[in-house]
Amino acid sequence: MGASRGILGFMRPKPQLVLKDSGLMKPSALPEFLRELRKQDTISGYHFIPSREPRFVDTPAALDARLRHAMEHRGIEKLYSHQAEAFQLATSGRNVVIVTPTASGKTLCYNLPVLQAIIENPDARALYLYPTKALTYDQLDDLMQWANELSTGSDIGIYSYDGDTPQDARSAVRSRGHVILSNPDMLHKGILPHHTKWTKLFENLKYIVVDELHTYRGVFGSHLANLFRRLARICEFYGSTPQFICTSATIANPQELAEKLTGRPFEFIRESGAGEGEKHVFFYNPPVVNRQLGIRRSYVKESQNIAEAFLKRNIPAIVFANSRLITEILVRYLKGALEQGPAPEEKIVGYRGGYLPNERRQIERGLRDGRIKGVVSTNALELGIDIGSLDVSVLAGYPGTIASTWQRMGRAGRRSGMSVAVLVASSNPLDQFIVNHPEYFLSQPPEMGLINPDNIHLLISHLQCATFELPFRADERFGGHDVSEILDYLRDRGFIHRAGEKWHWTSDTYPADSISLRSISSDNFVIVETTHESRIIGEVDYTSAFSTLHEKAIYLHQGQQYYVHQLDIPERRAYVKRVDSDYFTDAITYTKVKILETMETTAEHNHGEVHVAHQVVGFKKLKFHTMENVGSGDLNLPAQEMHTTSYWITIARPVFEALPWSTTERLNGLYGLAYALAHLACVFLMCDRRDLGSAVEAGVDDPAFNPTIFIYDNFPGGIGLSGPLYETREQVLTATRNLIQSCSCDDGCPSCVGPRVSAKEVALKILDSLTHA
Repeated sequence: MGASRGILGFMRPKPQLVLKDSGLMKPSALPEFLRELRKQDTISGYHFIPSREPRFVDTPAALDARLRHAMEHRGIEKLYSHQAEAFQLATSGRNVVIVTPTASGKTLCYNLPVLQAIIENPDARALYLYPTKALTYDQLDDLMQWANELSTGSDIGIYSYDGDTPQDARSAVRSRGHVILSNPDMLHKGILPHHTKWTKLFENLKYIVVDELHTYRGVFGSHLANLFRRLARICEFYGSTPQFICTSATIANPQELAEKLTGRPFEFIRESGAGEGEKHVFFYNPPVVNRQLGIRRSYVKESQNIAEAFLKRNIPAIVFANSRLITEILVRYLKGALEQGPAPEEKIVGYRGGYLPNERRQIERGLRDGRIKGVVSTNALELGIDIGSLDVSVLAGYPGTIASTWQRMGRAGRRSGMSVAVLVASSNPLDQFIVNHPEYFLSQPPEMGLINPDNIHLLISHLQCATFELPFRADERFGGHDVSEILDYLRDRGFIHRAGEKWHWTSDTYPADSISLRSISSDNFVIVETTHESRIIGEVDYTSAFSTLHEKAIYLHQGQQYYVHQLDIPERRAYVKRVDSDYFTDAITYTKVKILETMETTAEHNHGEVHVAHQVVGFKKLKFHTMENVGSGDLNLPAQEMHTTSYWITIARPVFEALPWSTTERLNGLYGLAYALAHLACVFLMCDRRDLGSAVEAGVDDPAFNPTIFIYDNFPGGIGLSGPLYETREQVLTATRNLIQSCSCDDGCPSCVGPRVSAKEVALKILDSLTHA
C-alpha cells in the first residue's frame, strides 16, 4: 500500500504533491489527473457514464403563443421529449409523475401546463409543494421571471407562503396568488386549518405540484399521504378536483408512491430527453493500516484529502457527509488545510439543517456566483437547489441508499461537460459491502419509496386535524378506511363530540400546531450564543438536541467550536460560548427494548410490537485529526420513548452459556452480530440505515432471560420494515455470515462485527446455533 506513484499522496501522513503554480488546472489536465486516480490501489471500482445527446421535439401545437414567445426569449426553441409528453398528459386531465435525472429540466414539465391553464382561465390556481424552504425560494425567482415575461392582460400572481411570509403580506397572497409555492409543513399548519381564508384557492385549484417525490418516503411520506386525505376533503367541500404533477430524480416505484400518497391514478414518464455530460464514478476504500485489527485510515481524513486535491486545483467541489458532526469536522479540516495551501482565496463553507435561513441563502448565492468554491453538506443540498457549476462530488461515507447516492453524485456536473464522483467508504459493514461490490450498486435499481399512511399514531393525529377543519360525517371514510373506532376514542378523550350525523371538534387545542410531519416532536431547540452578547446562531430538532446540545458538549457551526454551558429543556434553548478547543464531543446513548406483543414466531425468530427507550447517558471527548479519546463525562437526561414494531432473534440461555468463551467475550459476540445484522438488513430492505434501530438485551442479571437481538422500525408505530425483515431473515443471516467470514481481520473490526475482543468467532458460533441460519 506504499506505492510512490500516487498523485494525491493518499498513502502518506502528509500530501506529497507540491504545486508550483497558483493551483489552476488546465481543462486538458483533468483527464490525466483522473487516469492517475484510477491507478491508486485504494480504488476498488470505477464506472464511466458516457455523455448523451438530447432528444428534442417541437413545442406542442396547443401551447399558447405567449408561452412560446416567453420560451424563445429564454432561448428555448424546442422541448425535451419528456417535457412535451408531460404537457400533453397534464393538459388532457391526467395525473403525471416524471422521473428523469438531475438537471434534466423537470421544472418546465409542470410550469408549462400550469401557466397555460392560468392564461386560458385567469381564475385558475395552482399549489406547488417543495420539501424544503430552500427549494421554494430557488424556484420562486425563476417562476416570477416567467410571469413577468408573459403578457396576459393581467398580472399572474406568484407568491411563496411559509413561516417567513410577513403577516401583513399574507392577505395579498391569499387573494391575488395564482401560484402558491409552499411546503407540506405550511399546508399542514397554515393553510388547511384556515381554509376559509383560502376560498379563492380551493374553489379554483387546478394543479398540485409535488416536487422531489422521492423525499416523501417513510415517516414524512406517511404524514403527507394523510395530509392529502385532508386536502381532498376540503377540495370536495369547495367543489374542486385538482390534478397532480409529481417529479423525482431517483426512485424505484414512483408511480406506486405517487398513487399511495394521493389516492389517484397516475401516468408515468420515465424516458428523459435531456442530454448529459460524461461522468466518472470512483469507489474508494481507505487503506488498511492494521490488518490484525482491520483498522483502515479515517474515511473523514481521506475524504478531506480527495476534496483538497481538487479544490487546490481550482476545481469546484461539494463534499457530502452523513451527519452534522462530520460535516462540521470536514469544514474545519478543509479550512485549515486550504488556508495554508497555495490557494488561500478558496472559500469553504458548511451547509446543513440548523443554520439560520439568511445564512443558507447567502451560501446558495455564493455557490451560484462562484465566490464559494467548496461546500461540505449533509443531505440538505441533495435536492435540486441551484448551486451553480460544481465539477466534483465527494461522498464521505455511503449515504445509506442507492437513490441518495445517485442524487449526491448528480449534484456535480449540472452545467459542465465532465464531472467526477468519488464514494469514500467508512469502515462500517454496509459501506464495505458497497465498496467491495460496486457491481451490486451499479446493477441495482434505486430503493422503493415505502410509506405506511395507516399507522395508527398518524391516523389519530390527522383525524384530529381533519375534524378541526371540517365536521366529520358519521358515514365518512378517511383514505378509504372506516375510522369510527378512532372517532370514538377521540370522543372519550374529550376532543370531539357527535351531533346528529356529524362529529365536531370541541377542544380548545389547535391540533396541527402540536404535530410535526418530520419527527416525533415538533419542538426545536434554539441555540443562543452568549460569548459577548446574546444572539441566535441556529436550531436543532428535539430528538437530536440531547445528543448534540447536552451540557459540556462542543457544538460545531461552520467549523467553529462552541461550548454548551446550559441546556434549558422546558424553554427549548441551549446557551453556548465560543471556544477554541482541540476536541469535539460524541454522545453515548443507552437503548432498552421491551417486548409488548409477539405477532409471528418461528423457532428463534420473532416479529411483533416493542417499547423502545433511548437515553443519552454520557459523552466522550475526541481529539481532532487523531480521534484520540481524551476524556468523558456522565449525563442524566430524560429518556425518549416509543412504541414500534421489531424483528428479534432469541438465543436460548443454555446455548448461549455453553459457548466456550468468557461472559465478556460471549457478550462481545452478541453485540458484534447485532452490529453486522443491522447493517446488512439495510441491503435487503433497501432502506436507509437510519430507518432501523438495533439493540441487544443480554439479561445478564436475569438467568431466565434469553439473550435477544432487536432490529426495529425507528419510528413510533412502525413504518413497515420489520415484517419484511422477518420474512427475509434467512437471506440476511446468510449474507451476514458471508460478510463476517470473508473479512480479512483476525478477531473483529468495524467492517464486520465492530472492534470487540473475540467478537468475530463468537458471532459465527452464535449464527451456527440458530435454526435456519
